[in-house]
Amino acid sequence: MNQEHSERGKTEFLTGPQVAERYKISGMTLYRWLRDPKLAFPQPMVINRRKFFNETELTAWERDRAKGVA
Repeated sequence: MNQEHSERGKTEFLTGPQVAERYKISGMTLYRWLRDPKLAFPQPMVINRRKFFNETELTAWERDRAKGVA
């Protein structure tokens, strides 16, 4: 996972495998999370069948989960 901090205003994206590593889950679990509307997991941008997740959206999702919003 890219540990470097981005420049202010620059959006960072993580690949599907990086997201799976971030949450210590398998690719199949990530697949299931993406299809579970109750979980409200951030949807990726897809380019050439590769998934790219906005890191800011992931962080907001984590915050909401910690608050018990989701």
